[in-house]
Amino acid sequence: MRFTDGPSVHCDVHVEAAVPRVWDLVTDIRLPARLSPELQRVEWLNGADRPLVGACFEGYNHHQQLGEWRTVSHVVELDEQHVFAWAVTDADGRYGEPTLDPSKPMASWRYELEAEGGGTRLRQSALIGPGRSGVTLALERWPDREEEIIAFRLKELHAGMEATLRGIRTLAEEGASVPL
Repeated sequence: MRFTDGPSVHCDVHVEAAVPRVWDLVTDIRLPARLSPELQRVEWLNGADRPLVGACFEGYNHHQQLGEWRTVSHVVELDEQHVFAWAVTDADGRYGEPTLDPSKPMASWRYELEAEGGGTRLRQSALIGPGRSGVTLALERWPDREEEIIAFRLKELHAGMEATLRGIRTLAEEGASVPL
């Protein structure tokens, strides 16, 4: 796969819990930081306290090769109990010109929920680009290894999604409250 193809990855899980319970978990933006190997901390910005289209939140990330960085994400789609999607921007210019333009994201993320049997089918997906990111830096440094670099990053993202979805499933099925 090439960067211009819009590399993406997704992961699905069946959760033995009703859609409203799963929705409450996936729209708690702080929860993935407890479950993800890369995302470390998340906070709402500008007085927002819940997902609404146009609301923003900052995320703090850590990666073994890239170190630490901050992003600002913009909620770009919200269909209550069905879709929660956000575009991640490079507000600090770590990978190029600083931007808060959600139409040129480093990546776009999405949760989709659908009733399935007595539970919920939960899908998490990510699309890399079209904005600059650690992937574009690696591609500039090693242009002859494009497919390898993209495959490696997609594999990392898939592993992180699996960990996040396993954690959400466990919390939803156990009915446990989510510790802050």
